[in-house]
Amino acid sequence: MLPRTVLPRTPATLLSLTCALALAGCAGAPSEGEDGSSSDASARSVTYTSCGQERTLDEAPTAAVTLNQGATEVMLALGLEDRMAGTAYIDDGVSSRWQEAYDSVPVLAEEYPSLEQLLSVEPDLAYASYGSAFADDGVASEDELEQDGIGTYLSPFGCGDDAERPETTFENVWSEIETVGTIFGVEDTATELVDGQREQLDEVREQASGEGTDILWYDSGDDTPFVGAGEGGPQLLIDAVGGTNIFADLEGGWADGSWEDVVDAEPDVIVVPDAAWSSAEEKVEHLESDPVLSELDAVQQDRIVEITYSQATPGATMVEGAQSLSDGLAELDAS
Repeated sequence: MLPRTVLPRTPATLLSLTCALALAGCAGAPSEGEDGSSSDASARSVTYTSCGQERTLDEAPTAAVTLNQGATEVMLALGLEDRMAGTAYIDDGVSSRWQEAYDSVPVLAEEYPSLEQLLSVEPDLAYASYGSAFADDGVASEDELEQDGIGTYLSPFGCGDDAERPETTFENVWSEIETVGTIFGVEDTATELVDGQREQLDEVREQASGEGTDILWYDSGDDTPFVGAGEGGPQLLIDAVGGTNIFADLEGGWADGSWEDVVDAEPDVIVVPDAAWSSAEEKVEHLESDPVLSELDAVQQDRIVEITYSQATPGATMVEGAQSLSDGLAELDAS
């Protein structure tokens, strides 16, 4: 066999800035320094919406804790590691370009920290990607944290109410990045980051390395495959490269598929995300050892692309995920 290709996985949120001065209007937006941060960011308050709830911080956070990899990578992509008091719950490992910055931030827990662990670093903001962070079996509720003087921000994609949760699109992912940029007073940095990702995504779409390719996004599961469905990150990445998701007709971002449907579809390529709870290696081993699945052309010809799980979830690496998938498909075609 040829070696597998292994590669690095609604409305926009509304923001309204308020002046900390007791004036009828603002004299102007804070100026930004060379690092993209507002020169008087700590002197201004910010009001934003988090899953339909209006929240206000008296000043820009200086000791934030991120709960989930998506939130962590947004902060690192914006160069805000010096404003992070801690982080927790990484799915597969941060992008290598942010590894040094990530290593400078205390890791509070492998998964969600206890409330005591969170309070020990005296945070002024808890930023999470998933609602589970603020659920009963998570860290604490948003109301409880606010009673302790800790602001909260939950990614729009983690909202429990369907009406508050936006469609998974690159535009909405970028909206979250811009929201975080505004909360921390680094609006110019956020704009520069988003503009760069727009250009990179345009290049991926132009390459169309997945055109005419039927793709199985095999997330996890042995007896029943948990697959990339038609409304989430996997579909977004497959669309970006011009491919066809064999389970695009399933609702949601991920869903239970069936091996019978996989065999009938005979996908050209199988994508296996690498995650802490289900490694790419484990999934490949299952495909190669199963007497039926091992006969699929994609398995026989080793047309398997590995990316990280986090690259298919909303955050700062989704465009990187599209690039990784595009590069993987191109390498398969070149081999």
